[in-house]
Amino acid sequence: MAKSSADDPELRRACAAAVAASGARGEEVAFSIRVAKGRGIFEKLGRLAKPRVLALTVKQSSRGDANKAFLRVLKYSSGAVLEPAKLYKLKHLTKVEVISNDPSGCTFVLGFDNLRSQSVAPPQWTMRNIDDRNRLLFCILNMCKEKLSYLPKVVGIDIVELALWAKENTLTLDNQVNTQDGQEASVVTQTERKVTVTVENDLVSQAKEEEEDMEALLDTYVMGIGEADAFSERLKQELVALEAANVYQLLESEPIIEEVLQGLEAASATVDDMDEWLRIFNLKLRHMREDIASIESRNNGLEMQSVNNKGLMEELDKLLERLRIPQEFAASLTGGSFEESRMLKNVEACEWLTGAIRSLEVPNLDPCYVNMRAVREKRAELEKLKTTFVRRASEFLRNYFSSLVDFMISDKSYFSQRGQLKRPDHADLRYKCRTYARLLQHLKSLDKSCLGPLRKAYCNSLNLLLRREAREFANELRASTKAPKNPAVWLEGSSGSGPNGSSADTSTVSDAYSKMLTIFIPLLVDESSFFAHFMCFEVPALVPAGAPNISKSKSGDDADDDLGILDPDGDDLKPDNTSAELGTLNGALQELLDGIQEDFYAVVDWAYKIDPLRCISMHGITERYLSGQKADAAGFVRKLLDDLESRISAQFSRFIDEACHQIERNERNVRQTGILAYIPRFAVLASRMEQYIQGQSRDLIDKAYTKLVSTMFATLDKIAQSDPKTADIVLIENYAAFQNSLYDLANVVPTLAKFYHQASESYELACTRHISSLIYLQFERLFQFNRKVEELTYTIAAEEIPFQLGLSKTDLRRVLKSSLSGIDKSIGAMYRRLQKTLTSDELFPSLWDKCKKEFLDKYESFVQMVTRIYGNESLISVAEMKEILAGF
Repeated sequence: MAKSSADDPELRRACAAAVAASGARGEEVAFSIRVAKGRGIFEKLGRLAKPRVLALTVKQSSRGDANKAFLRVLKYSSGAVLEPAKLYKLKHLTKVEVISNDPSGCTFVLGFDNLRSQSVAPPQWTMRNIDDRNRLLFCILNMCKEKLSYLPKVVGIDIVELALWAKENTLTLDNQVNTQDGQEASVVTQTERKVTVTVENDLVSQAKEEEEDMEALLDTYVMGIGEADAFSERLKQELVALEAANVYQLLESEPIIEEVLQGLEAASATVDDMDEWLRIFNLKLRHMREDIASIESRNNGLEMQSVNNKGLMEELDKLLERLRIPQEFAASLTGGSFEESRMLKNVEACEWLTGAIRSLEVPNLDPCYVNMRAVREKRAELEKLKTTFVRRASEFLRNYFSSLVDFMISDKSYFSQRGQLKRPDHADLRYKCRTYARLLQHLKSLDKSCLGPLRKAYCNSLNLLLRREAREFANELRASTKAPKNPAVWLEGSSGSGPNGSSADTSTVSDAYSKMLTIFIPLLVDESSFFAHFMCFEVPALVPAGAPNISKSKSGDDADDDLGILDPDGDDLKPDNTSAELGTLNGALQELLDGIQEDFYAVVDWAYKIDPLRCISMHGITERYLSGQKADAAGFVRKLLDDLESRISAQFSRFIDEACHQIERNERNVRQTGILAYIPRFAVLASRMEQYIQGQSRDLIDKAYTKLVSTMFATLDKIAQSDPKTADIVLIENYAAFQNSLYDLANVVPTLAKFYHQASESYELACTRHISSLIYLQFERLFQFNRKVEELTYTIAAEEIPFQLGLSKTDLRRVLKSSLSGIDKSIGAMYRRLQKTLTSDELFPSLWDKCKKEFLDKYESFVQMVTRIYGNESLISVAEMKEILAGF
């Protein structure tokens, strides 16, 4: 039999060196053996198993704790040197399974519970023979038991057979150890012997106990184990003796048995008598129990009746107390005064009435009491009290609102007067109304339908006051504002570069409009908020949080939006209720504030008549206020600002339309030359418009620019087309004037920059047309001859052109003689004609430069044509022509 690798000291020393090289300190190699590693599926695919070495190591603990045991997997490097590949802690070993598919039984799997990927099959280890397998498994089991005090689960192998193998092979293993290794060999033998003893003691303990019991039994007989026949014979003799003794004992006990039988018969008779007596007693007891149950039933009924009567009396007392109407509350509800000093008692009476009515409703009252006559009569009496009180309170509040507003209207000190603008102050009005806020809350809980007439009465009364305040304030505001008497007129008139009255300062007009909004928009928002809370609308706060520069800061008596009252119903605001309430509130606010917009319209129309451009400032101011009104409940204020913005936009559009009509009237004149009047005036108008921009008014201005400039360009084209001779001159001068006047604004205003580029393109086209007409007028024969030749080059060969009729060299010389013989005079005539056609001296230098460049380009093209078609003909060169043109 070949020597096992487990007994190879060289292998063990190589494993110890590899473990020490890996950085592990204090680990001793207790066992090492060569194995083959595989995963089952690789062998099926034809791959070879990999050679590995399994080493069991023990690490001594420096702190005195239990030793640590490891299973190391080592592989061979390229130089046939062992190096660590895997490290497993034996404390995580849960299963040792021998693969059943391997008929040799030499393949097994070690299962650890801390593997990262449980979905990947663990490696399979294959030993050289069964002895190597058993030897490794015994060493692992012993180390788990000795070091870790537990045994893993063993599957696929009989543990008893494993223990018997260990017992049989322990001495063999000891004898196979080479004595020349000395101490190391003895350590191995001792370790393996400990393996055998531990496994046998743990796994075959039950068999040992049975053997010990048998030995104890055999020890009672003094005979050897080899005397089996004598032992069997002796047992038979003892059995016969025992049976004979039992029969003898039975024969001796016959008299005793007869006495026992007689006693049993006597006892049976006595039991029968006792059973009869017990039946008699049981019958009597049953009748007695029935009598007692009947008495207890009647007693319980009487006791229950007594308890019920007592409870009924208590409930009737409570119901009577609930149905009682206190005299002081009845007096307040039917005929009490609504003066301010009596409001506390009225509120207490309302609270009692509300609670009394609710206490007689099903949720708060037992349903069995609902149809009682006393309850129905008392409910009808409470309803009558409620109706009477609601009617009296509603009539008082309607009269109170009307009288309060009439008193304020009759006092002129509340309104603006001549020479004095008066800011409306409703602090006293709200203070007096706040006295009855809790009364309105209770009226709502008693009869919600009564709020409609009350709200209408409040709106009608306060609407008169607000309209009077707005009218007086607007009239005094217009009267006290210093504004030019003559309104500004734009883009109209026959002389002057600016509009009439354009130098006057009209900022006071937009300031007056801003003051109107500053005073009244917060007032209207506050009135809307106060009305919504005072009249018990179930809506969120009306004033949006963080609205910039809209409402004045509130302190003291001004902070009257918070009425300091609670809804006695205790109902939370629900989305459905809120949306319905918002619709009702906006309808009421329409009645409250309707008509006040006319005074705002009057201020807008007044400002428009003084300076239409102030619509731009007013539009920006309105947009700023409108951006702060985002609360849904302040619907009328937002609608008012929307209407103001629309009216300002309509007025500004009217101004733009009138300006466009003024521009279009220019085309009706018979003949116009030079720069049209509306070109420079538009630049002044645009500059003023840019000064007035506030907020988000850019869209309004851009639309005005688009309409005005489009009308200007269309009118300019129509005026130019009325006289074809001077059409290009009119376009050149006016487009140039447009660019010069709007150069600075076009750099900052994108819309004007677009029209600036459009004017630039039209200017270039008009210049090109006019210069071409001048050149062809003076040198018509020269360039007409060039055009004919260029046209023939597309149909016939170049060398055939000199032989065509009218295009011979002779004809060329005649054209050159007639066109270039007096070239200085011809260029001078062209110079004078261009200077004569222009009314603006500023444009002449640039146009003459364009004319010279255009003529030189055309002449250079002519020279190239002559050289290509006619050869070397004597004519003025391009350089000479450039020198001639430089003299002009």
